[in-house]
Amino acid sequence: MVNKVFQPYHIVNISPWPLIVSFNVMVIVLGLINVFVASQWTLWFTGMLGLLFCVVVWWRDVIRESMFQGCHNSLVLSGLMVGMVLFILSEVFFFISFFWSYFHFSLSPGMEVGANWPPTGVSTFNPFGIPLLNTIILLASGVSVTYAHQSILSSKTYTFSFSLLLTWILGLYFLSLQMFEYFSAFFDMSFSVYGSVFFMATGFHGFHVLVGSLFLMTMWVRAMKLQFSSTHHFGFEAAAWYWHFVDVVWLFLFSSVYWWGS
Repeated sequence: MVNKVFQPYHIVNISPWPLIVSFNVMVIVLGLINVFVASQWTLWFTGMLGLLFCVVVWWRDVIRESMFQGCHNSLVLSGLMVGMVLFILSEVFFFISFFWSYFHFSLSPGMEVGANWPPTGVSTFNPFGIPLLNTIILLASGVSVTYAHQSILSSKTYTFSFSLLLTWILGLYFLSLQMFEYFSAFFDMSFSVYGSVFFMATGFHGFHVLVGSLFLMTMWVRAMKLQFSSTHHFGFEAAAWYWHFVDVVWLFLFSSVYWWGS
């Protein structure tokens, strides 16, 4: 007779998605090489479409495990929270590398940049134009996502859904303004170390805003399907934590790169 040991942890079933995601990431990297060498985007787009498909079906499985199979109990949720905190911490150090590089060159500019910062010939952005507007937009989105959190805690489903909708719309508005800013720039990524650091830091932040907006869109769709309750909504909490991280990074970018750096 076999004795079954009951334990509170979630033992994940065998899934094909990690292997397929790894394969698609490899295709994306090979596609980037093909873009750099032959300016052909077909392989890269194929990998991106495959990765997008895997993200959708993998998240579907996680939602199914959480909502319908009851696998995410309090102990599992605590592990998910620790994992999300560690992920955001890794992202913090990712952006620290950009700020480190920026301050290294700006506080002690060498002869290669004309011993001046910003380098001679660089026409920087007016920090009180689009950058300030984007700051207001992200701060407003931080308020709306916090209000959404308070709404779900109070079981106000309509207010929760509306606040989530407003948050990701503000995120897309931010991205549209940043794209306009890039097209109106008087320098590009190849214009000395200033252009490299500026577009790497703000560009990766824009990518994180895009990921956060997609994250919030997914949570909004789930909210419209009434898949959250006042006691079980960690998916939304993870998205809110990530969005607040994006807000804080932008405040550092605005104050150091746009305002102080100009």
